[in-house]
Amino acid sequence: MKILHKGAEAILYKEDNNLIKERITKGYRHKVIDKNKTKYPTRREFKLLTKAKDLINVPNPIKVEENNSKIVMEYLKGDLLKTTLGTYNKNKREKVAKLIGEQIALMHDNDIIHGDLTTSNMILKDNKVYFIDFGLGKISHKLEDKATDLKLLQQAFESKHYKHDEELIKNTLKGYKKSINYKETIQRLEKVNKRGRYKRKN
Repeated sequence: MKILHKGAEAILYKEDNNLIKERITKGYRHKVIDKNKTKYPTRREFKLLTKAKDLINVPNPIKVEENNSKIVMEYLKGDLLKTTLGTYNKNKREKVAKLIGEQIALMHDNDIIHGDLTTSNMILKDNKVYFIDFGLGKISHKLEDKATDLKLLQQAFESKHYKHDEELIKNTLKGYKKSINYKETIQRLEKVNKRGRYKRKN
């Protein structure tokens, strides 16, 4: 067993060729609260992964152990876009950004909201973009939730990839044009952006 990452809420470790995500049980929390923080989110994430794997590129979910708050899934070895996207040449960045947008379009058209769309949760493998960590995800048909997903990614580009953020946003939205609700979602994104600017001014 090799620990890959240890956060406040979960540990990621590799066992054989599988990745295991184990949410941390905390003894000081009330049992009901702890269950809400571990068991139920584990179940929800596994269901989202299972639904998403037939639509977009995600690690193959293998099994869930709800009582142990564990998800066993395929281990993906590729480029974590948080660290590699900025090193690609312009042509490759454009292609990858479009792939990101196309994958999000498929996800949103099937009412899957990722909830944490950043390049920390994207892996490039064999010229395909894979989405990981659906821990904050949910099912929703609301345009507001889909626009908020895009807003999170926009902020991630501006923060982590500020040298190329405008280009990345533009090409991601080109890929997102495949969404059947593209026009309505972009209109809602514009409203979300306006609300953000209004709050900053006040």
